[in-house]
Amino acid sequence: MGTESESMLELAAEAFQSKNFELAADIYECQLAGLGDPGSRQELMVKRADALAFGGKFTEAFDVYRQASEIERLRPVHLANLVDYLSGSIRRQDGGESHNRSPRKGEEAGAAAAVAAAAGCPGVGATGCGYEDFTCRICLSFLFEPVTLPCGHCFCKKCLERERKEKERPVMCKECKDSSRVADVQSYRVNVVLSNLLAKWFPTSHQAGQLRREGNVLYAERKMEEALEKYNQAILIAPMDHILFSNRSQIHSSLKHYEKALSDAEMACRLMPHWSKVWQTNCGFDIYIYIYIYIYILYICDNQLVKFFGACAQNMPSNTRTRSLFAACLILYFDYFLHSEPAAEATGVGDTLDPTDMECSLCMRLFYEPVTTPCGHTFCLQCLERCLDHNPKCPLCKEELSEYLVQRQYCKTVLMENLISKYLPSELIERQKIHQDEMAELSNLNKNVPIFVCTMAFPTVPCPLHIFEPCYRLMIRRCIETGTNCFGMCLGDDLKGFADYGCLLEIQDVKFFSDGRSVVDTIGRRRFKVIKHREKDGYNTADIEYLEDVTVEGVAERELQSLHDTVYDQALVWVNSLKSEQKDRIEGHFGPMPGKDPVLQTSPNGPSWCWWLLAVLPLEGRAQLPFLALTSLKDRLSGIRKVLLFMAHSRHR
Repeated sequence: MGTESESMLELAAEAFQSKNFELAADIYECQLAGLGDPGSRQELMVKRADALAFGGKFTEAFDVYRQASEIERLRPVHLANLVDYLSGSIRRQDGGESHNRSPRKGEEAGAAAAVAAAAGCPGVGATGCGYEDFTCRICLSFLFEPVTLPCGHCFCKKCLERERKEKERPVMCKECKDSSRVADVQSYRVNVVLSNLLAKWFPTSHQAGQLRREGNVLYAERKMEEALEKYNQAILIAPMDHILFSNRSQIHSSLKHYEKALSDAEMACRLMPHWSKVWQTNCGFDIYIYIYIYIYILYICDNQLVKFFGACAQNMPSNTRTRSLFAACLILYFDYFLHSEPAAEATGVGDTLDPTDMECSLCMRLFYEPVTTPCGHTFCLQCLERCLDHNPKCPLCKEELSEYLVQRQYCKTVLMENLISKYLPSELIERQKIHQDEMAELSNLNKNVPIFVCTMAFPTVPCPLHIFEPCYRLMIRRCIETGTNCFGMCLGDDLKGFADYGCLLEIQDVKFFSDGRSVVDTIGRRRFKVIKHREKDGYNTADIEYLEDVTVEGVAERELQSLHDTVYDQALVWVNSLKSEQKDRIEGHFGPMPGKDPVLQTSPNGPSWCWWLLAVLPLEGRAQLPFLALTSLKDRLSGIRKVLLFMAHSRHR
């Protein structure tokens, strides 16, 4: 090689050491362009593959390793860096040793994802059996008895139970790595809708899952022959399921049918060469490494290796021979598995999926933002929330959901949302349009504005509310969902239902309780006049128009300023005459009395202190209401002055 090439290779090595793996891979690729010597090409290809693997680009990396193996059979030394990375990746997946580099997005899938991508198989979660959309992320097999975690991801119930039992720590979602809200997995029920759909779409896989479960029970009872028979039946109807072959291999091993055990192990590897079974040895290595070792033994037939395997099972630290064995297994993989044709089978789900299979049992429409309760029932998010407004129990099985309700952390069921998006796109678009139209209607703050019929509210004045009636729970939630965070407040009226004038309130904060009640902090924004009284879903609405004070100029403005200053001074006298405990109580609820506005007619509602004073004066709602309707600041100030004079006169009497 020339001096320039040597310099570039040194630069690539430095980039690799400084963890700039992308730059290192690019330099190696450029150097390969004009290189003809096979030995040198292979060496550079391995270095480029190392850089790609450490950079998280497993698909490209394993393809380059495979190309290098075609030049000449790889040796363990070629895969030293890869062995380091993969073994470290396995440990990181299970919370083991730390690594001096933060893994990039998607790297947590570790070795399993890398091998899958290299083999041209579907990604982790695919099975090669045609149901990759319906695969458990833990066992990589058909999703049997699916349980939906609070984060919205689904796994086999048995897989979750095994995770909890064998790792003796809180279960962590394999998809989003969330463990904060995953309680005891034994309390989670099977997702009813999803389980029924899978049984309908994949009857043979579902039946095989049932046989597997029965076989596991028999195996636990040490009824090996009966367990074997169950697995034989399951494999007859689902011959592409790697889990069945792996488990039957274990049964054969227990019955000392070693050749059959190895044969089933080989078949499991052929069907799922990137499978990483969940249970761990005490050294942190996954069982799939052992399966590679089994296959290596099968093909190489080295008695020393057979003996060595027993030692490895007991002690699997990073000793030289173990690492070499791992590298040898990877070499075998490149030589053998990468040149095998992956199994495939069409799902046909798109042809059999009926939109009615994905209907919410509450609204009888296509699921929109489907969420699954801990009891296993699925509903549209808004439908469920509306039912919980009336009763904190599941609408179907009546199981108590108080704890679920107070958390208010409803996560959409990812698999069901993906199924709808993939197989029912036109129905989903129509359903989204219905939702958007509803939100557009609800977000209109002039027409069909929600009205809370309660007490008087005024612009700029805080108005805390205790929400407990189901209709108002729905109303508040809709205000938040639309993004307006606003609703109207009006006094009740015996004839019309509510008064003709009110104030628009803006939600500042909401605190929810386990029984569905909430405390809503609001503040007054704008006054309005009711044009038309309406009703929607149990609460009142109205078509409204907003009110603004009429501005004045010249002499009228100067007179208004003088009146304003006089009434303000009167108001201060009244406030300061209150007993200290009474004044403290008022200020604790409404805050201190606002000061004068620098410019009198800036706000369309007039000075804030006027509304604060009206809120704290001992007046009934019917006496306060006319002030809300006035659009003349002069008239409002004159009315307040009369009230203050009356209060002063009453005190002196």
